[in-house]
Amino acid sequence: MEKAIHLNALAELLRRRIARGGPISLAEYMALALGHPEHGYYQHGDPFGVEGDFVTAPEISQVFGELLGGWCAVLWEAMGQPQTLRLIEAGPGRGTLMQDVLRAASHKSGFREALQLHLIETSPGLRDQQKRALQAFRPSFHAHLDDVPEGPSLLLANEFFDSLPIRQFARTTDGWRERLVTFSETPPAFCFTLAATRTPSQQIPAGLRDAPIGSIAEISLPGLSLTHAIAERVCRHGGAALILDYGSPVTKAGETFQSVRGHRFHDPFAQPGEADLTAHVDFAALAEAARAGGAHVPPPVPQGVFLSRLGIKARADQLAQKAATTEAAAIHAACRRLIDPEEMGTLFQVLAIAQPDLVALPGFDTT
Repeated sequence: MEKAIHLNALAELLRRRIARGGPISLAEYMALALGHPEHGYYQHGDPFGVEGDFVTAPEISQVFGELLGGWCAVLWEAMGQPQTLRLIEAGPGRGTLMQDVLRAASHKSGFREALQLHLIETSPGLRDQQKRALQAFRPSFHAHLDDVPEGPSLLLANEFFDSLPIRQFARTTDGWRERLVTFSETPPAFCFTLAATRTPSQQIPAGLRDAPIGSIAEISLPGLSLTHAIAERVCRHGGAALILDYGSPVTKAGETFQSVRGHRFHDPFAQPGEADLTAHVDFAALAEAARAGGAHVPPPVPQGVFLSRLGIKARADQLAQKAATTEAAAIHAACRRLIDPEEMGTLFQVLAIAQPDLVALPGFDTT
């Protein structure tokens, strides 16, 4: 007799939805697992840090945020120092990154006076943490970018796009078909199945349409839509955006959908809502979407290159000089983790989106 498998509340909800209407897209599965208003992963708990499920760059070193703060200050000046600046962060975590950004950027005369801080966050628990961490800057909270008032803007998105829902498509002997999520009763588990109808090849990125049989293509429609919206915003009112995440600078086939729980890989179909779900970011696709929105978009650069051009080594040395020997070694080790090709240096990419006349963007040239 087969042992019964316990389904949590969200798994049971998904099982019933599939039983009523048939298989669902991977995008719908991800959206509910991460953002369901009651059972979604980001609606409860704190996923960040050593005691959470993963560690992001701001938690590794304060230098990361300080360098981005300097970048923002330089861009504000290049924009002509508008009297009102919407500083926006998508997915602010605990507020750690923005604390470091504002500490560094506030050294620029007039920056803090111009600042209006806007945070795009849906988690009530994380909003509470962000409010406490950034209360001196009186942040405004929004569920979507469209809710942020228009005006000159600088936007930061660190490890945000990787959590946006994706759709997957498989190249079969009969063309491309979408991979959908269904529920198998024997044994009880969520799993992939192929759509009954073919996907028009026009929906697959041009460079992948002739990929070998068995290839997987991943497309994040929310990511492309958001990037296009960012581009239109900075073109209308001025400004720029930085997107930092793990992924590829070129569009390529492959399955990157994954889950992390307690700093370890986890079955993404097991106990939905209790683990993080992510996929690698297609930076080439984001860049194309931003250019279609009219923005200036230089080619993405590896995070290690970007931070090195902004002076990460000099800032680490500066901090280490004032620290005890053990602490100084930790400072240098943390910065190496951010830029080393064997660590985060090449796995993570950085994309800039700017108003058309902002062509000199720090970190994106070799001068």
